[in-house]
Amino acid sequence: MWIPTEHEKYGVVIASFRGTVPYGLSLEIGDTVQILEKCDGWYRGFALKNPNIKGIFPSSYVHLKNACVKNKGQFEMVIPTEDSVITEMTSTLRDWGTMWKQLYVRNEGDLFHRLWHIMNEILDLRRQVLVGHLTHDRMKDVKRHITARLDWGNEQLGLDLVPRKEYAMVDPEDISITELYRLMEHRHRKKDTPMQASSHHLFVQMKSLMCSNLGEELEVIFSLFDSKENRPISERFFLRLNRNGLPKAPDKPERHCSLFVDLGSSDLRKDIYITVHIIRIGRMGAGEKKNACSVQYRRPFGCAVLSIADLLTGETKDDLVLKVYMCNTESEWYQIHENIIKKLNARYNLTGSNAGLAVSLQLLHGDIEQIRREYSSVFSHGVSITRKLGFSNIIMPGEMRNDLYITVERGEFEKGGKSVARNVEVTMFIVDSNGLPLKDFISFGSGEPPASEYHSFVLYHNNSPRWSELLKLPIPVDKFRGSHIRFEFRHCSTKEKGEKKLFGFSFVPLMQEDGRTLPDGTHELIVHKCEENTNLQDTTRYLKLPFSKVIFLGNNNQTMKATKESFWITSFLCSTKLTQNGDMLDLLKWRTHPDKITGCLSKLKEIDGSEIVKFLQDTLDTLFGILDENSQKYGSKVFDSLVHIINLLQDSKFHHFKPVMDTYIESHFAGALAYRDLIKVLKWYVDRITEAERQEHIQEVLKAQEYIFKYIVQSRRLFSLATGGQNEEEFRCCIQELLMSVRFFLSQESKGAGALSQSQAVFLSSFPAVYSELLKLFDVREVANLVQDTLGSLPTIVHVDDSLQAIKLQCIGKTVESQLYTNPDSRYILLPVVLHHLHIHLQEQKDLIMCARILSNVFCLIKKNSSEKSVLEEIDVIVASLLDILLRTILEITSRPQATSSAMRLQFQDVTGEFVACLLSLLRQMTDRHYQQLLNSFNTKEELRDFLLQIFTVFRILIRPEMFPKDWTVMRLVANNVIITTVLYLSDALRKNFLNENFDYKIWDSYFYLAVIFINQLCLQLEMFTPSKKKKVLEKYGDMRVTMGCEIFSMWQNLGEHKLHFIPALIGPFLEVTLIPQPDLRNVMIPIFHDMMDWEQRRSGNFKQVEAKLIDKLDSLMSEGKGDETYRELFNSILLKKIERETWRESGVSLIATVTRLMERLLDYRDCMKMGEVDGKKIGCTVSLLNFYKTELNKEEMYIRYIHKLYDLHLKAQNFTEAAYTLLLYDELLEWSDRPLREFLTYPMQTEWQRKEHLHLTIIQNFDRGKCWENGIILCRKIAEQYESYYDYRNLSKMRMMEASLYDKIMDQQRLEPEFFRVGFYGKKFPFFLRNKEFVCRGHDYERLEAFQQRMLNEFPHAIAMQHANQPDETIFQAEAQYLQIYAVTPIPESQEVLQREGVPDNIKSFYKVNHIWKFRYDRPFHKGTKDKENEFKSLWVERTSLYLVQSLPGISRWFEVEKREVVEMSPLENAIEVLENKNQQLKALISQCQTRQMQNINPLTMCLNGVIDAAVNGGVSRYQEAFFVKDYILSHPEDGEKIARLRELMLEQAQILEFGLAVHEKFVPQDMRPLHKKLVDQFFVMKSSFGIQEFPACIQASPVHFPNGSPRVCRNSAPASMSPDGTRVIPRRSPLSYPAVNRYSSSSLSSQASAEPSPSTSSLSSTHSASPNVTSSAPSSARASPLLSDKHKHSRENSCLSPRDRPCSAIYPTPVEPSQRTLFNHIGDGALPRSDPNLSAPEKAVNPTPSSWSLDSGKEAKNMSDGGKLISPPVPPRPTQTASPARHTTPVSPSPVGRSPLKGSVQSFTPSPVEYNSPGLSSNSPVLSGSYSSGISSLSRCSTSETSGFENQANEQSVAMPGPVPVSVPMPVPSFSGSEEPVRKESKTPPPYSVYERTLRRPVPLPHSLSIPVTSEPPALPPKPLAARSSHLENGTRRTEPGPRPRPLPRKVSQL
Repeated sequence: MWIPTEHEKYGVVIASFRGTVPYGLSLEIGDTVQILEKCDGWYRGFALKNPNIKGIFPSSYVHLKNACVKNKGQFEMVIPTEDSVITEMTSTLRDWGTMWKQLYVRNEGDLFHRLWHIMNEILDLRRQVLVGHLTHDRMKDVKRHITARLDWGNEQLGLDLVPRKEYAMVDPEDISITELYRLMEHRHRKKDTPMQASSHHLFVQMKSLMCSNLGEELEVIFSLFDSKENRPISERFFLRLNRNGLPKAPDKPERHCSLFVDLGSSDLRKDIYITVHIIRIGRMGAGEKKNACSVQYRRPFGCAVLSIADLLTGETKDDLVLKVYMCNTESEWYQIHENIIKKLNARYNLTGSNAGLAVSLQLLHGDIEQIRREYSSVFSHGVSITRKLGFSNIIMPGEMRNDLYITVERGEFEKGGKSVARNVEVTMFIVDSNGLPLKDFISFGSGEPPASEYHSFVLYHNNSPRWSELLKLPIPVDKFRGSHIRFEFRHCSTKEKGEKKLFGFSFVPLMQEDGRTLPDGTHELIVHKCEENTNLQDTTRYLKLPFSKVIFLGNNNQTMKATKESFWITSFLCSTKLTQNGDMLDLLKWRTHPDKITGCLSKLKEIDGSEIVKFLQDTLDTLFGILDENSQKYGSKVFDSLVHIINLLQDSKFHHFKPVMDTYIESHFAGALAYRDLIKVLKWYVDRITEAERQEHIQEVLKAQEYIFKYIVQSRRLFSLATGGQNEEEFRCCIQELLMSVRFFLSQESKGAGALSQSQAVFLSSFPAVYSELLKLFDVREVANLVQDTLGSLPTIVHVDDSLQAIKLQCIGKTVESQLYTNPDSRYILLPVVLHHLHIHLQEQKDLIMCARILSNVFCLIKKNSSEKSVLEEIDVIVASLLDILLRTILEITSRPQATSSAMRLQFQDVTGEFVACLLSLLRQMTDRHYQQLLNSFNTKEELRDFLLQIFTVFRILIRPEMFPKDWTVMRLVANNVIITTVLYLSDALRKNFLNENFDYKIWDSYFYLAVIFINQLCLQLEMFTPSKKKKVLEKYGDMRVTMGCEIFSMWQNLGEHKLHFIPALIGPFLEVTLIPQPDLRNVMIPIFHDMMDWEQRRSGNFKQVEAKLIDKLDSLMSEGKGDETYRELFNSILLKKIERETWRESGVSLIATVTRLMERLLDYRDCMKMGEVDGKKIGCTVSLLNFYKTELNKEEMYIRYIHKLYDLHLKAQNFTEAAYTLLLYDELLEWSDRPLREFLTYPMQTEWQRKEHLHLTIIQNFDRGKCWENGIILCRKIAEQYESYYDYRNLSKMRMMEASLYDKIMDQQRLEPEFFRVGFYGKKFPFFLRNKEFVCRGHDYERLEAFQQRMLNEFPHAIAMQHANQPDETIFQAEAQYLQIYAVTPIPESQEVLQREGVPDNIKSFYKVNHIWKFRYDRPFHKGTKDKENEFKSLWVERTSLYLVQSLPGISRWFEVEKREVVEMSPLENAIEVLENKNQQLKALISQCQTRQMQNINPLTMCLNGVIDAAVNGGVSRYQEAFFVKDYILSHPEDGEKIARLRELMLEQAQILEFGLAVHEKFVPQDMRPLHKKLVDQFFVMKSSFGIQEFPACIQASPVHFPNGSPRVCRNSAPASMSPDGTRVIPRRSPLSYPAVNRYSSSSLSSQASAEPSPSTSSLSSTHSASPNVTSSAPSSARASPLLSDKHKHSRENSCLSPRDRPCSAIYPTPVEPSQRTLFNHIGDGALPRSDPNLSAPEKAVNPTPSSWSLDSGKEAKNMSDGGKLISPPVPPRPTQTASPARHTTPVSPSPVGRSPLKGSVQSFTPSPVEYNSPGLSSNSPVLSGSYSSGISSLSRCSTSETSGFENQANEQSVAMPGPVPVSVPMPVPSFSGSEEPVRKESKTPPPYSVYERTLRRPVPLPHSLSIPVTSEPPALPPKPLAARSSHLENGTRRTEPGPRPRPLPRKVSQL
């Protein structure tokens, strides 16, 4: 049976449990669990990481931990009772663990590894804490380390700052908000601004001396030198080097490492230098022989210098090499370092070019204890300490020092009877009072142990040597008295013996007889001469002699010879026990000289402070002893001396001696009667303040009042103890009188900054320190009243003296911080005075920093939820006095402009934060009663209104993100909790006072605005928090957003009809609230929109305003990342449910549907934009949204914004053509007007004309970059017209040049023709704008089907590629998946006119093949009925699918949706006709190119001929004969008669073309290809015989096809069917060149082609073995990543997934011509196939023969002659093609392209697919060949092309074509024309490529308006052609002008943007 647990409440999982048992709870090791029930070794509970899932688990898997339970029962909360640091560590490490893994995923390796180390460190420290064996100090240290690491990790990971008190986390509920703020700020400051260290230390490590001429031992001496004052400032660091220049004792680091300690900040300046002096130990001369002398001397070697400023960068200077200078002149050795510092280096030599002193230097900051902790390794290995000279900046009590510094300066010696000067060496000894030398008290420097004697270095032959060597003598105090120093002088001989001969000595005693030590300064000592063997051991013999010349000369005026020689030393004593001051000694010994007391007291002020503090206790005893002796006589003097000493301790140097005085007062002071005299004298001074002229001394007295009161109080206590409390009343009266005098003095008002106000300021500064002393003798209330009276007596005039006001405030501040204020009784007495002064200062906005500090301290003492009566009363007082002024202060300081300097800004933030914390503290303390009193205190509604507006404004300021640093989440949550509590109180007042007739819009608007920004705060979005943080926040505060949302709803419902004031203003803010992903909040807030719609409907009959505002805000909010799919569904469902019963339901449903659809698109757009690279999905999504804004919402501004977003996407993806089309959409909205436009997006303020000009130029640039030059030309013309109309010829010229350059580019540059792909997106998982739709996409350059398919699968990684091209069924549409169906399609150009016109270069045609394409085609072959195994062509049908797009490609996107699809079936016969038409077109194009030498390599023609002839011989065309020319087929298909005739005609035509092609081939074929040519000729005769053709007529053989000017041309004759002269009707037959063909993959003429892969087609007539398999489908393979099919499979007609380029050459399915463009061709007199008339004679036939380039002499130009025999130059084809009345006979007049009948199709040059390889034989301008060159021979399948089919035209042909065999037509006579006549032509109606025109079954083409050609006086021309002058014979002829169809202008709104 399960029973609730009592004690087992909390545990940690110690083994993972899978939870496989029924109701089992899956647990991982380390999880924490809360236990609810237990039963037989099992627990039931939940893991704290997921409290919603409860289950059972074995008790053995859990380690129980102690915990306390809050709220026992269903909602109990378990808190582990462990150290709070442990709890924090555990939860923090859990959070870090997750984030740590994410660092690895994000590739932040550095932080990943650092955090890993820190986590390991924390775990180790955690173990130490858990073990519990640490001492208290060690535990404290460990916790400090833990919290430091936790803070570091939180900061690095961007987590919250944790407020801590003594290393433990602080619960914000347990402390006041001001205290919380201070804790947060302290931690933030500590993190941001490290404290500037006041103490610095220099670490020096000697590495080596690098010098070539060593060989002797060296001494190296480091010291710090002040070049400004020319003196050393530190002791010396001394070390010895061996002969190799390395430290002598490398195993003892203290010998070669030193720390120069206690450098002040003033010592870190550039004129402080590190000086290094090097002394060598060896022979006198550096170059002496080794055996010259065995005696070792100290001799100068070199010096190095470095400025300490070089170390201030903070970097360690490892292996720094200092230059060492050698001294040439030894007499200057003492100042060598100074000369080097002064840059006088020229007089010294360097020791060597590579020589130098290798040292390591580092500057360390902080006190010495901190340095010991942080650099423990330095101290553990050992380092010597080098002190500063003398005392440090701060003298610590208890510091024991007794160091005497002696500097051996210089000497003056006589020659001593020698011809040269002496080599003097000084030896120094310390001798005690007994005449014995003191051992080991001479220190050369740190790093070297002290020695017993000192030997100076020797200067060679110098009688005035200068040494300047500093020595330290740490002699104990007890040895000082009676000791002296003796200096012995010896001459060092340089002879072989190297003797040192004594010739004199000097001495100096350390202490004088009166007890004073040797005074500091330079002393000139007498050199007493002596012999070498003089015994100086007996000190009595010379101590009686004078030692100093000053003393000697003073005592003896007669000159003596012995005084000529002198020796100078400088002494400096640094002692805490000994003094050199006689006045000090006199004062201390006052009893021996009572008569000198007055003088001694007077001289005390002149004694150095360090001397006084050394003997502080003795001095104080002396003063109070004198006071006891005679208080009347000496009272005032002693008082003054005491004041001097007290103020001396205020100095920072002696500040640390205050505890010494405190100890003295507590333990040693014995003046029980002193208080009377002290009070009396102090009162006397206070009474005299107002009268005295000079107040300096009085101010000194007031400054010392704290310690004076301490002495008074201690004296009184001693007296009370001694007398049993006598005279108590008298003492109280004295104190009262004293304070009355003070109050009188304080109440005096001083005019200006006078001496009185300064004295008042001095008193106030030190007065608060007296409180604690008074409390020792008086009751708290008494003291509080005394203080209140004293502070209350301050003058209230605030304009008098600002400095005094600040001091007064500081006094108030110290009062609040004092012990007195902490007592509730005294606090209640003092609070009014404190608040009064604060109010005055806050009102004046002065001293805000101090005010904030005082207020913080006031609130720190008031604990939260303290229900004590005294606290409630205090809050009453504070609310009444300060709430209003506090709100005004916050408003004032937050509205000020931010300070520029960082220090000022920091100060500003601090003061703002403190005031905010004070306000929050006050509001949190306020109860219902306080709020009620506050609201009742307002006399009028205006006052209440102002207050509410003020507090709402302040709350909005508090919510600002910049109010607190971003990681202060704890502080923000506390603030929000206070705000929402206050708002709930105040909203009631709002309802009661400002509704109905008292309604106030401003205050309600302020309320709603506050509520909205409150909910939207980042720190309240719990969804962004980690689970543990979210859980903590919910437990402590709940979800404050929901609370505030409910309050908004409640207040909104109260508004009633006043709601109309807030529609539509509040729609945006409320919408923003509903977008927050909190279900409860959404459910509360969304119904408000229904309410708004209802009220708007009542007011205006519609809710257009609501709709407009919703749409505007949705876009901006969702683009910021707000909202989700759930919101869309919720919005839809809630509002639809709400409006069900409304009368306006229909319009409401429409609005909701519109908004929902917009959300769908916006969500899709946002999801797409999250991806990194620009892809089709992003662009498609943007297009969808852009169109939605334009068509459904008519939001012009949003529409334009998305135009530019789309434009930027295109530019990023380098879709320049699409970018240009996109920008055209904006251009269309503008007109050429001077209307001013506002600044918008990136556009400046400008006129509409300027913006449109700028857009035009940008669009032209993009068309240029996208190689869409034809479109650029149109825009060039448009803008040129504008320039011309404004006579801006400069810009007009530039524009014309630009236009010309675009024409050049059309002709000169190569353009790749893209492939097109049909893509179907099926399934519900696709974005809304793609779902279950099909699109046609324009591929990238060189992109084939496989690459495109892979790209699409990369864009949609979850999509499944469909493997067939059939339309999917409904199950695919509704599937919860993504299906992609992709295959290649063929573009069908809208206009065939340009493509069919002859003479138009392929460079031009290539544009029309792939631009402005609406229609695409896809063919799928299939067999209907039984498949004939012998001849599959009999049953081979083709299913042709035509796709019509909503917009033409290219456009504003690379893909557009399919609007309509049509499916037709082509019969086998129609299929065969189309194949033959295409093949014939291809052959003619190749022959023409070869004839005109456009083709430099004949291989393409060779292969094409071989493919057709070889296929025909081996089956090929004969299969068609077998299939369609047999009797059975003709009888069974009587309706196909015309088609069979057409097929026969095409076969015969092919034979003619082949024959002529072979003739051309023979002329150009190279020698090595002759055998192949012969084979082709032989096979051709076989082929002819199979057709039943024996010979063509001679004329046909000579010129079977007419190509004027060497180009394949259609005949210009377009007369109707004529009768021949013999009356028989001539049957017109199609010319082999008359059928239009569009080569889908041509980008230029063959002379500029780019590749050699087989061109796309779907069938061929290659050979018997390949004819059948070459029928393939053009459906693409959608298999993901499928490999290319092998060749043998490529010929399988079962393959349904190949692209046109990969399909094995299919000419069966060429590109059709639009039915509207298919017309009947008339061929009477067709120049394409000249016929012979048998009735004409030969001469007649010879008249005016048709010039032909089909003659084998094709290199010559054909000539066109007129009647007059004049050469007519070819006219430029007119832009509008002309129409004339039909004439009976016409003939081509010129080989140039002229107007022609649209009944003729242009012959398209064959262009294969640009893929396989470039032939090396091609020139640079003809890089493309056709066919497969591996064998030089190819079947037709390798050279056929997909061209325009003629099958759709059969209906038109039936009226003319006759069944049966087609006879060869007879050529008609060709009449000539006069010069004025013109060949009759029908108008060629080629619509302009950029115009917008209506098409069947389609809405108006939304081509950009800017690209449409406006109606002019002349019909529109072909845009790429330049304006050409028309020929006179064109202008004068009769003609009818028919402009091309023009689009109906779309209604548009002129943009305001």
